[in-house]
Amino acid sequence: MKLTELFAKGQPMLSFEVFPPKTSDSYESVRDVAEQIAALRPHFMSVTYGAGGGTSRYTLDIAKNIESKYGVPTLAHLTCASSTGDMVSAQISEMKACGIHNVMALRGDIPPELADSDRTGWPYQHAVELVRELKMSGGDFCIGGACYPEVHPESANQKDDILHLKEKVDAGCDFLTTQMFFDNNLLYNFLYKIREAGITVPIVAGIMPITNGNQVNRAIKLSGSHMPQRFKALVDRFGSNPAAMKQAGIAYATDQIIDLLANGVNAIHVYSMNKPDVAEAILNNLSEIIPRNR
Repeated sequence: MKLTELFAKGQPMLSFEVFPPKTSDSYESVRDVAEQIAALRPHFMSVTYGAGGGTSRYTLDIAKNIESKYGVPTLAHLTCASSTGDMVSAQISEMKACGIHNVMALRGDIPPELADSDRTGWPYQHAVELVRELKMSGGDFCIGGACYPEVHPESANQKDDILHLKEKVDAGCDFLTTQMFFDNNLLYNFLYKIREAGITVPIVAGIMPITNGNQVNRAIKLSGSHMPQRFKALVDRFGSNPAAMKQAGIAYATDQIIDLLANGVNAIHVYSMNKPDVAEAILNNLSEIIPRNR
């Protein structure tokens, strides 16, 4: 099933993300985690992709397993940073052969060893080039892209960022998923601005439950996210108590989701960090608000 079919229903929906293992030794344990989350019957699941091929060979295996065994639609990530045209073409061909319908097209992180290299000759400078290739590949794909309520870290300002986002949508993105955020007002402001810019595709709000105090600095480093005072107080009070921090983090994420739904944002994607217990707790908290996918 294409995700656009789900979005068209206009109903509240919740999805979760899993990331593949870095090595074959942990493949089975990650597959089991993915199956545990799939058994909760989310509306869909996304499976991330390892930059430079590190975990990419597992992405399709896990996505196929989830769909075939549990009937849960999957969104397979595909990145292009530092990749050759042949590498990306081969991956797209494999996706078509596997019957993958939903693809998250991302530039991906630049490998650290190539951070200072000359990229002018790279075939993929930005995700928009990958979106165009997916559209021209002959595959019947529903294509997703990323967006940043707090501005992409490499953009000069939000105005330029939204102009580039519009270019990506015009190239063929069917929907957009946001980077994590912890202040819903930032998203509402962002939604107003992109709608004014003519971006009308569905927006999926990305929420990350912070269940461990050590996650805070990593989340800030990865996304540059603004941490509202209310959230800082939560971490200060409960961060040294793992069980309390986990409960408080799940409650904060749940509160964010309820507020989003109350304000008309129906599609929520949870960066669940391969934690079935966190996914289940959030679903249970929302049991009368977001019906399980059957």
